[in-house]
Amino acid sequence: MKTTHRFGLDNLGQRTLVMGVLNVTPDSFSDGGRHAVLDAAVDRAHQLREEGADIIDIGGESTRPGAIAVPVEEELRRVLPVFEALQAAGLRGLSVDTTKAVVARRAVELGAEVINDVSACSFDPEMVTVAKETGTHLVLGHTLGSPLTMQTGPIEYPSGVTKTVRTALADAVDRTVSGGVSLGKILVDPGFGFGKTVEHNCQLLRELSEFRRLGVPVVVGTSRKSFLGAVTGRKVEDRIYATASSVALSVAGGADVVRVHDVRAMADVVRVADAVVRNMIPAPTERTEFT
Repeated sequence: MKTTHRFGLDNLGQRTLVMGVLNVTPDSFSDGGRHAVLDAAVDRAHQLREEGADIIDIGGESTRPGAIAVPVEEELRRVLPVFEALQAAGLRGLSVDTTKAVVARRAVELGAEVINDVSACSFDPEMVTVAKETGTHLVLGHTLGSPLTMQTGPIEYPSGVTKTVRTALADAVDRTVSGGVSLGKILVDPGFGFGKTVEHNCQLLRELSEFRRLGVPVVVGTSRKSFLGAVTGRKVEDRIYATASSVALSVAGGADVVRVHDVRAMADVVRVADAVVRNMIPAPTERTEFT
């Protein structure tokens, strides 16, 4: 089906957007090392776009459980050449997955339209200034602790995981707006897998509609996560059907953006879910009818 397609956040709120993951790291939990070489990263970005990614989220530092933070110079070395090459190729709808303000600013200068900060600007408060000065969309993600520690020791939410995460994200939104960022530029991410047990992740997905009360778009990143493996017994590379289930449930729960690795398959999941949830059924002239 051929349709006119605008990339980036142009269609935010009209349909569920697909954010494709592009890790240029040697140690990401799912695809670490596959796209660490520039040519491979650029080729993958174009592939993600062809498969239906509205946004391409480029990250140079792994945030998997147990990951050790990398120096800012190393993160810049990994991501800037990719942004430079994609900007030269005219690719739009780029996002930078980082918690460092310096990295975000440089990426925005090279075409990034979204800053995806899993720490909700708590690791580097200067991130708020970058978002304010550049006018870039900002995703505020919830993390309990740091990637190094978030899945170690007891993981407890005495007031309940949904209420606690929603309150933390509300505070982050207020703090960011107070820092000068337009509310219309902010999105929130409950942070599946970032300091949550299997039960916590399932509850967040079950109660995802609660995050709509924050009054900003909701981003969901469940793709290939360990809680899906715990439920199904599948390894990372075999979690595509589990991911599809969680993506469909995310759309039903009110997600505006889903962050995924398997873009081609998940784009179809989103289209069907949107047809049901948002009543976005293609016109007869745009679809193939089978008899």
